[in-house]
Amino acid sequence: MSSFEITGGMRLQGEIIPQGAKNEALQVICACLLTSEKVIIHNIPDIRDVNKLIELLGALGVKISRSGSSVTFEADHIHFDFLRSKDFREKVGSLRGSIMILGPMLARFGKGFVFLPGGDKIGRRRLDTHFSGLGKLGARFSYNADEGLYNVEAPDLKGAYMLLDEASVTGTANILMASVLAKGTTTIFNAACEPYIYQLCSMLTRMGAKIRGIGSNLLTIEGVESLGGCEHRLLSDMIEVGSFIGLAAMTGSEITIKDAGIQHLGLIPDVFSHLGIRMEFKGDDIFIPKQEHYEVESFMDGSIMTIADAPWPGFTPDLISIVLVVATQARGSVLIHQKMFESRLFFVDKLIDMGAKIILCDPHRATVIGLDHKYPLRGIRMSSPDIRAGVALLIAALSAPGKSIIDNIEQIDRGYQNIDVRLQSLGADIKRINS
Repeated sequence: MSSFEITGGMRLQGEIIPQGAKNEALQVICACLLTSEKVIIHNIPDIRDVNKLIELLGALGVKISRSGSSVTFEADHIHFDFLRSKDFREKVGSLRGSIMILGPMLARFGKGFVFLPGGDKIGRRRLDTHFSGLGKLGARFSYNADEGLYNVEAPDLKGAYMLLDEASVTGTANILMASVLAKGTTTIFNAACEPYIYQLCSMLTRMGAKIRGIGSNLLTIEGVESLGGCEHRLLSDMIEVGSFIGLAAMTGSEITIKDAGIQHLGLIPDVFSHLGIRMEFKGDDIFIPKQEHYEVESFMDGSIMTIADAPWPGFTPDLISIVLVVATQARGSVLIHQKMFESRLFFVDKLIDMGAKIILCDPHRATVIGLDHKYPLRGIRMSSPDIRAGVALLIAALSAPGKSIIDNIEQIDRGYQNIDVRLQSLGADIKRINS
C-alpha cells in the first residue's frame, strides 16, 4: 500500500495539462469489441482503471499495441472460455466499467457473461437500466447466484423503442453499443447526453453506425450489418479540469490549465464562479489568478447558495467532493446537496478533523461554513475512500500548513495520472511513500 506525504500551505504556479477523459476512455475502449478491424484511440490516460480494462480486453484475445498515449486495438479473435474463468471474475470485480463489454459482445457475438462489477463504494449503483434496455433489444438473462454470474444470450437483436428509467451514462453506452448492430430502428429516450456519450456516438458514426440526435437525450439508431475501424481522440478530462480550478483557489495559486476543452465543460466554470473563483479563458486554456479571498454568491432572494449535482447538462456528481472542500476556505456559507449517491459525503469527517466547519445534515446534504483563509486547515493522517474524495483530501492537504499523509492512494491512482509528479511541477511538496 502506498501513501502521499504532503507539506502544505505553499503557493503553486505554472501550467498543467489535463489527462484524457477517464470515463470516456472506459466507453470507447469497450466499443473496440464491435469490430474486427483496428481501432486507434489517442490521448488515453495512464491510470489504473483504464489500464485494467485494457488488460481485460487483452486477456479476451484483443491484440493491443501502445505508442505513448495512443493505443491500437484489434478484436479479430475472442477467447470465449476466458469469460467464465476465475481470472475474468477477478478482473471484472475490481472495475465497474467492465459492465460495458456486454453490449458490444451481444451485438457482435450474440452472447456474453457478466459477473457483478466492482468500483467505488459511493452508494447504490444498480444495473437495472443496462439489463432492461438490453432485454428490450432481445437479450435473455439467467443468473447464477452461487457464482454471481449473469449468462446472457442474444442471437437476434432487434431494434426497439425504450424510455430509460434513469439517464444512466454507462447504461446508455451499453444499450447504444448493442443497438448499432441490431436489426431495425432503436429509439432511446431519456438517454444520458454527457460529453462522453457524444464522443462515443461520434466514434461509432466514424465506424459506420447510423445515429441521429447525438448530443440530445433522444437517440435514434438504424442498425447496420457491421462496423469498421477508426481513429478517435479523447477529450480532456473535465473532472481533472474542475479539480485543478479548485486546487488553484484553495491554495491561493496562479495556475493555467492548458487544452481544457472549455466547450465541453458545461456548468463546471459557472459553479466555481458561484464560489467566487475568478477565471480567465484564453483560447482553450483557463487561467486562474492568485486570489487571497473568494466569496460565495447568494441567490437573488438572499438565501444561502446551494450547489447540487444532476444528470448532464446539470453539474456532474464527480466534482461535488471538490466543490465541498474548496468551500471550506470561501468567504460565506454554502449548502452542498449530493443527490445521486448516498455515501459520497462520508469523507467530511476527515475535513472536520482538519479544522473545517461542516455540518453533515444527512447522507445527501452538508452545510459548509467558509473559513475565508483566516483559519487554515491543519495537516493530519487520513485515508482516501474513493477517487474523487481522495483528490478532494489531497487539495485540502496542499492548502494546510504542516505535514499530511494520505493512505490508500491506489484509489487516487485509479483516476488521476501521475498526479504527484504533475503537482510537483507546479511547486507542490508531495512525495509517494511505499510501505
